[in-house]
Amino acid sequence: MKGAIPKQYLDLDGVPVLARTLMAFQDHPLIQEIVVTVPEGDEEFCKLKIVDPFRIAKVSAIVAGGRTRQDSVRNGLERMTHTEMVAIHDGVRPLVSGDVISRTIEAALSSGAAVACAPVRETLKRQTGSLLETLPAAGLWLAHTPQTFRTSLILEAHRKALEDGFEGTDDAVLVERLGHPVTIVEDSENNLKITTPEDLARAALLLGAR
Repeated sequence: MKGAIPKQYLDLDGVPVLARTLMAFQDHPLIQEIVVTVPEGDEEFCKLKIVDPFRIAKVSAIVAGGRTRQDSVRNGLERMTHTEMVAIHDGVRPLVSGDVISRTIEAALSSGAAVACAPVRETLKRQTGSLLETLPAAGLWLAHTPQTFRTSLILEAHRKALEDGFEGTDDAVLVERLGHPVTIVEDSENNLKITTPEDLARAALLLGAR
């Protein structure tokens, strides 16, 4: 983000990005409990500046993350072993819709695992040395979050990955390694992940359009 403030704490139209993300789940009738993972040492800051001021009452725990995203998710999951289902979501996707949260939950209730995805609509190129190769976009999807699972399944997948020393780029791939099917739930491109200043500006515009 080219700045000193972590992206999840940046202001998005008067509200921190992470607070907006959490509010989407706080307001959803199917969500009963929220566990937040933050960089180690940020737990008190998150409580005092994010959770308490914005009255995110469903937060049951604020957990220190780990060395990697995967470690952080696993730390959070270990606090959710009593639940039947869990939805894992990026803290910097504040524009997630209630509809896509519902549909990933419904799909995961049926199949055990579901991932929000946006279809690839543009031409893909792969560079090999000085040559370009065009890849067919048919059947390709951009993985978003939430990624929703039966809790027992995703815990098994994370523990197996830890045992094998496997590092994935999202949670669905850990379930895929078990040979378990993952259902795609089509999502909007507006459920963007804020990683650059341009993303933050676009999110503000989309928020205003809502």
